[in-house]
Amino acid sequence: MYPAATERISAAASPGELLALLREHSPLTRAEVMRRTGLSRSTVAQRLDALLGAGLVVAAGEEAPGRGRPAGQFAFHRDRGVLLVADVGATAVRAALTDLTGAIRLDRTSPIDVASGPGPVLGLIADYFEQLLTEAGRAADDVYGIGLAVPGPVDFAGGRVVSPPIMSGWDGFDIRAWFRPRFGCPVMVENDVNAMAFGEQRSAHPDTEALLMIKVGTGIGAGLVAGSAVYRGADGAAGDIGHMRVALPGEVEPPLCRCGSRGCVEARAGGWALVRDLRAAGYSGVDSVDDAVRLALTGDTTAVRMVRQAGRVLGGAVADAVSLLNPRVVVIGGQLADAEEQLLAGVREMVYRRSLPLATTRLRIVRDTLGRRAGLIGTALLVADLVLAPTRVDRLLTAARC
Repeated sequence: MYPAATERISAAASPGELLALLREHSPLTRAEVMRRTGLSRSTVAQRLDALLGAGLVVAAGEEAPGRGRPAGQFAFHRDRGVLLVADVGATAVRAALTDLTGAIRLDRTSPIDVASGPGPVLGLIADYFEQLLTEAGRAADDVYGIGLAVPGPVDFAGGRVVSPPIMSGWDGFDIRAWFRPRFGCPVMVENDVNAMAFGEQRSAHPDTEALLMIKVGTGIGAGLVAGSAVYRGADGAAGDIGHMRVALPGEVEPPLCRCGSRGCVEARAGGWALVRDLRAAGYSGVDSVDDAVRLALTGDTTAVRMVRQAGRVLGGAVADAVSLLNPRVVVIGGQLADAEEQLLAGVREMVYRRSLPLATTRLRIVRDTLGRRAGLIGTALLVADLVLAPTRVDRLLTAARC
């Protein structure tokens, strides 16, 4: 549900709130807007005129013929502008141009090494953005907002990555300032799993207000949607499930994690850890997470055993999160999720064994639905909500009248 787009919004509904209603329920007639908002006919006409003048709303046909004069319908103008978004992973980047609803129109994918630093990675993304705009026949002035999802802790208010374990050179880098000379629009920086969680909730589970997303790729992360909004915690550090420490009975020296600690969930169940363990077991041809998944899917007993053990370790951490947060749905995504049967079996085993009965009575543990586009889609939806927030729309309309 979009902000302010309730079944009946305040009688003092502003143009921005009316736009939020149309973003969710387009098309609507004047009479339907009056019924949903409680506004008078003259006020609805005034609000619609402001939105029509800004190009944010368009006429959308006529009602079916009936008694009296037909009432025109109005819809959110999804093509009034575009959004540019990128999902930065450890080894690949995906960039896309979307309409104002967050629907992907064009996209690009390229391998990268995120540890090469912000300059090379952001430079590639900016090049892709320019290419996508050219291909779509749009100009920089058409860009309403930019969003980047990154694989590390994010200070959301400041738009900076903070002490990321795998993003060498990114700590404290001002991503917004880097884009400012190129595009005069808002820039949002979000943790990649938060974006995935939001995309999955909005796209596949819109009636679920509490959703926990687990990404199991090269690393492990979690994102939480609570009350239909991303929950980031006090400082943006919520969801760092991959670096919770796990002690195993009889273990003398826990495995070293990429963050520098020992015994993290990621060091036992992350994709890079699976590759490490398979290579140590003699599988010299396993060079990537995808290689490890393909090996497990062939039924190789060693690979299957390791993936199931990874699922149990991950499941123990998820069980603690379920008991603490009580989500209605746990969504598992990322590269390792492609080994679905082996991985999810271990996760479900531990969650239903260890979590509180009340927290698991109606709990569902499912695969993701958006696949490797989840980060892009979630980022686009978040940027759309940011740049089309009612208060921001109202400010822009007021400034345009001055």
